[in-house]
Amino acid sequence: MATTSTNVRERSRPMTGEEKKVILASSAGTIFEWYDFYLYGSLAAIIGAQFFTPFPEATRNVFALLAFAAGFIVRPFGALFFGMLGDLIGRKYTFLMTIVIMGLSTFIVGLLPNYYSWGIAAPIILIALRMLQGLALGGEYGGAAVYVAEHAPANQRGYFTSFIQTTATLGLLLSLVVILSVQGYVNGAYPDQPVLDAAGAAVMNADGTPQMQKYFNAHGWRWPFLGSIILLGISLYIRLQMNESPAFKKMKEEGAASKAPLTEAFGPGRNALVLLIAPILMLVLAFSGMLTGTLAMYIGILFALICVIWGWLNAKIALIALLGLVAGQAVVWYSGQFYALFFMQNVIKVDAFSANVFVAWSLILGTGGFIFFGALSDRIGRKPIILAGCLIAALTYKFVFPFLTQTANPALYAAHQTPVVVVADPENCSFQFNPVGTAKFTKSCDIAKALLARASVNYETVPTDAGAIAMVKIGDTEVASYDGSANTKAIDAAKAALEEVKKGMDAAAVTALGDAEKALSTAKAAAGTADKALTTANAGTDEAAKTAAKAKADEAAAAVTAAQAALDVVRTPIAADVLAKYDEAAALVAKESGVKAAFEKGVNDALAAAGYPLAADKNTTIAKASNFIDIFTAQKLTIIAILTYLIILVTMVYGPIAAMLVELFPTRIRYSGLSLPYHIGNGWFGGLMPATAFAISAQSGSVYGGLWYPIAIALVTVVIGLIFVPNGTHKKDIFADDSSR
Repeated sequence: MATTSTNVRERSRPMTGEEKKVILASSAGTIFEWYDFYLYGSLAAIIGAQFFTPFPEATRNVFALLAFAAGFIVRPFGALFFGMLGDLIGRKYTFLMTIVIMGLSTFIVGLLPNYYSWGIAAPIILIALRMLQGLALGGEYGGAAVYVAEHAPANQRGYFTSFIQTTATLGLLLSLVVILSVQGYVNGAYPDQPVLDAAGAAVMNADGTPQMQKYFNAHGWRWPFLGSIILLGISLYIRLQMNESPAFKKMKEEGAASKAPLTEAFGPGRNALVLLIAPILMLVLAFSGMLTGTLAMYIGILFALICVIWGWLNAKIALIALLGLVAGQAVVWYSGQFYALFFMQNVIKVDAFSANVFVAWSLILGTGGFIFFGALSDRIGRKPIILAGCLIAALTYKFVFPFLTQTANPALYAAHQTPVVVVADPENCSFQFNPVGTAKFTKSCDIAKALLARASVNYETVPTDAGAIAMVKIGDTEVASYDGSANTKAIDAAKAALEEVKKGMDAAAVTALGDAEKALSTAKAAAGTADKALTTANAGTDEAAKTAAKAKADEAAAAVTAAQAALDVVRTPIAADVLAKYDEAAALVAKESGVKAAFEKGVNDALAAAGYPLAADKNTTIAKASNFIDIFTAQKLTIIAILTYLIILVTMVYGPIAAMLVELFPTRIRYSGLSLPYHIGNGWFGGLMPATAFAISAQSGSVYGGLWYPIAIALVTVVIGLIFVPNGTHKKDIFADDSSR
């Protein structure tokens, strides 16, 4: 590359062609790094099924999301480590380290055997790789922002750093496009695969057939991870062509570099380390069951106050940057991109493929906003645009997300108009914040709320007498909940009583009886499936299909008759009094074991009667895209318009933020200084936002309750930003104080 002038104060001239190549090369490498990081987030549910196999689905999904969150949690540590290296040894070499760590970690995830191959080692290694990715990303953004800003003309820092701001969104978009492309290809080219349990054996349906899954879910998900090795090679080539930042070289030549950038930026290092480790310790305590959700919340509030006091005493600029800029930017960013995707898939039940298509189109349409607002900030300043974006988001979120529900799933929105009430003793209603999936919520109120939350029901809680079992009221229908702990004890007692009866029976007779009962149960399940298929066929016009379905239904009915006859043969030799005791004990086991299923069926039947679209395949109102360009209907275009509005808010807060952070810190500690508040804000405030918002929604009884989290954080940022964040930084000479110490 041509020699770059080291007269870094003279920056109002146009950039040379070589300097523009530096900007583009830096942005391209950062896109690839974000692509690697977001692959996991887009595939978290599929990966969870591979690596957290032994757990129930709900817990498995929590662990999968936690593995995703692990990458966010460690980002501030990466910011400290790589930020220090960037200020000590230079921007370029730190860049090379972060991209190698990220690329290799992503590639290894694609090779990593799943749970039934390696057991518990598989999820542990997966989480370790996610943490490595988070560490690398913690060093990436600060380096990219600093590197570009220190090359850019003084009057165009916002414009040129806005290209770096597009990289996170473009990385997410690239990951979605690759996933959708690979998914479409492999599912069409390869047959479905059996679902495997923790031991590697096929999971069976009630009718004795194996459960099947798409090839992408079984094996194809690895392809995007393995393909990242190509991006790693491209990124390394690009970054090896870069020269060191002229500002850093000049600072080194003059001996003005900081000897201890972390201490200079944030105060005593050991104190900062304690504050960073404390949240990790809280998660460990929660995982062990030593902290309840409510206690963790109170400790978190106290910890936040301590951090604010410490920050004001030791790292005032970093604290102002965090609370007056980055925290609000982070929640708006994650609300507009990740939470919008999470909300569509998990709350309003749009299928994953369609949701990804809609978000991808919104990213395509809205990404130019980063460049627009970055350039605008060079003229009117960074602060007004960032705070305006936070304020507009806070004022409109409570209207935008209900409109998204109404548009994407009209049947669900209409069902929300039916009042649903949980009548319960307040003492039986816990704050169901369960970040590590280990807490057991067995009180009747908790069980009722959890079921309603999974069905995306809006409900309110009404207090009743102490000790009363919770009651769910859906319209005019009332369904009593149950005490999970008491039910578990009753099931155990019933099973123990049945085992006592079996001890007085002939062992061979007990075995034969169990086998015959299992065969009858399987035959009945198969008959039920055949009857449903017959009903579906009879609703159509294909006579051949009707005939075939009728034949299968008759065959299944005959199998039930045969299984019942076989059971009768086994029961005949058993003494009548013994058989009566056995039947009584077995009936009690069935009754107690069926309490959960009976409650869920009662609630689901009432919800269905109220119009809730519980069966996704029967919901004809929900938005669905059959392919990437299947968007040209009023419903789908409106969804994309809503999502694009959210992306535009993202571009307002995110487009100017890199230049703003660069302008707050001198060159000698710039990498360290801006990296930590950025990654605490985006890694913790933003990255944990989906889980936090979902917990608040479950507690409040509203699918929109979780929006109060980003609204509150955004408003706090507006207030603190207006008071403490300096104006006019876009006119600042960012090299003015390089020789002052």
